[in-house]
This record gives sequence, C-alpha cells and structure tokens, in this order.
Amino acid sequence: MQKRTAIVTGISRGLGRALAEALTGAGWTVIGDGRTLPPDRPGHVPGDVTDSWHRARLVEAARATGRLDLLVNNAGILGPSPQPYLADYPDDALRAVLEVNLVAPLALTQLALPALRDHGGAVVNISSDAAVGAYPGWGGYGAAKAAVEQLSNVLAAEEPKLRVWWVDPGDLRTQMHQEAFPGEDIGDRPPPESVAPAFLRLLAERPASGRVKL
Repeated sequence: MQKRTAIVTGISRGLGRALAEALTGAGWTVIGDGRTLPPDRPGHVPGDVTDSWHRARLVEAARATGRLDLLVNNAGILGPSPQPYLADYPDDALRAVLEVNLVAPLALTQLALPALRDHGGAVVNISSDAAVGAYPGWGGYGAAKAAVEQLSNVLAAEEPKLRVWWVDPGDLRTQMHQEAFPGEDIGDRPPPESVAPAFLRLLAERPASGRVKL
C-alpha cells in the first residue's frame, strides 16, 4: 500500500517540526519546507513559502511520491516584536504578515488542490485564538489569522469532497510565542509536541470541515 504524503510548511522548528515528526512516525511521507531547513535530508525543500517558484517545487516533490493527501499551512510570522498597537503598526510590517500568513498559504493551496482532490485529501490551516479574541498588540497577526479562518471556511464550502480544518493549537512554548512576549518566561506553556497526538486523531477521525481546537 502506498504511503500517504503530506506537505507541511515551516518545519524548521516549533509546531511545524513537531507535526512533521508525528506524521513521519505514523508512516506518512512528509515534504517539508523552511527558510533555514538543511537540504540534505529526504523530503526537505528549503525555501521561503512566499516564493512562487519554491511553492511549485513543494507540490512537485509531493507529486513525485505518487500522491498528496494532506497540506498543512503552518509557516507564519508574528510581525514586529514587541508587538505594536494598531495606532503605531507599520504598513510594511502588516503587508509582510499578511503575505506570509494569508497570501502564501492560499497560493500553495491553489497549487495543491488538484492532487488533493485526487485522493479526497485535507487542508489544515494553522490559526490562533488571536483570530477570534481582541488582545492588545495582536492586531496585525490576529487580523491575518482571522482572514485565514474565513478563507478556510469558504474553501470548505467550495471543496465539499475535501476536509478543510482551521486549527488553533493553543499557546505553545515556541520561538514565535517567545517573540510575542520578549523578556518573559513562557516555560509554563506546553511544548509543541504535546498537541501532536490530537493532530493525528484529527486526521484519523476526519470530522466535518470546521474550526478545531487542539
């Protein structure tokens, strides 16, 4: 039986690395990307997800395995650290946050959809409680993730044969979360590996498309 294949973006560290390792351990073939990813390992496609050529390489690498069953749009950026209030949010920083967190995932999804449709696959868009809560200083990142959630909602309506989940993994002990709270101790947050079992259950149970809190 042919192994299932997943594309996971942003696997250099944090949640992306944890999910990629969990999928590999569960028998999946993982095609992963990251700006600082070492190129000398199977399935690694180093690069920036905002680069159209790089996105095409990711999908080509997945197709070369014979199938594509899952796309996990995990790569993202926080924006300025410490995070500014909206009254002071720089325009160029907001454009960068939207480009990485919203535009690039949609562009990669568009490329991956034909292969995903062939196998009734799934799209996972990593979201955040900042998409639905009003937290001072989180306006740029939260707005991008709120847009990701609505994009996912519409994609689910447009692609009824696929599963589309927008997943909130909760507060985790990652570099990005540390950047959100510079100088603070975030050691009380669970490590990203802690949500991997719930992620694998999601894939196994395949509930209807929608918002998922791990």
